[in-house]
Amino acid sequence: MALVERAGTLSVRPIEPADVERVAAFLARTMPAGPPARTWARAARAPWGTDQPNHGFLLEHGGDVVGANLAFYSERVLSTGAQRFCNLAALSVLPEHRASAVRLARALLAQPGHAFTDLSPSGQVVDIDRRLGFRPLDTTTAFGVNRPGGRAPRGVRVVTGADAIDGLLEDPRERQVLADHRDALAARHLLVVRGERQCYVLYRRDTRKRLRCFATLLHVSDPELYTDSRSAVDRVLLREGALVTLVELRVLGGRVPPGARLYAGRPKLVKGKDLPLDEVDDLYSELTCVPW
Repeated sequence: MALVERAGTLSVRPIEPADVERVAAFLARTMPAGPPARTWARAARAPWGTDQPNHGFLLEHGGDVVGANLAFYSERVLSTGAQRFCNLAALSVLPEHRASAVRLARALLAQPGHAFTDLSPSGQVVDIDRRLGFRPLDTTTAFGVNRPGGRAPRGVRVVTGADAIDGLLEDPRERQVLADHRDALAARHLLVVRGERQCYVLYRRDTRKRLRCFATLLHVSDPELYTDSRSAVDRVLLREGALVTLVELRVLGGRVPPGARLYAGRPKLVKGKDLPLDEVDDLYSELTCVPW
């Protein structure tokens, strides 16, 4: 299959390893609210072992990068069997070529054998995705202020840091998630332990309205233990500078943390045939790799 598409003097082609530094410089230049070029370059290289056929697609004009859509690939096991995913990540196109942005998305979607996610679309990208057949996920989100007080349940302890957690985490599936994400730039880790029960939490720090004081939970292995132990987790997150915790209810199996307020979260979309939407999560994606 031809992966290079040309229209006039514009061409769309896969981002190869040799292109990553150029694309990183372009993203840093055109997305000033994001990380610097060196961070983009590191983040674009997924740390887990799944084969990455490319790092997304780029738009070229006269040899210059004028647009890019990063992508992260993974293989997950769902109730329907093994499923390859392509996560459409950061998208930026120069204003004079903005009409060609959809060509980047179409190039990614033309790759057979994948389901597709877009977990951080912004602006007009949401409408483009919907026209391309994406469906929305339920992103109802709990907003909770992390408080220093409150009594944690007896016997609860919270362990932080991938190295410390690695020596304690017992569930082989959770150990694999930890191993695959320990070098992901945006991923942070904590483990709640109570007796023989464990809850592995993978989260990221986020900036909202120029305030870098949010912790967004992306994966919670035992929602019941987390909600019961939230006061202990709050204190740990506060020490790390997170004043607020955000977590989508789908991450908690529908549970609402005590004292949290609910609001409609930012859009997230998915495209795939016979895909169980309740099994689509935020792991192995831009959200674990790109710090903002």
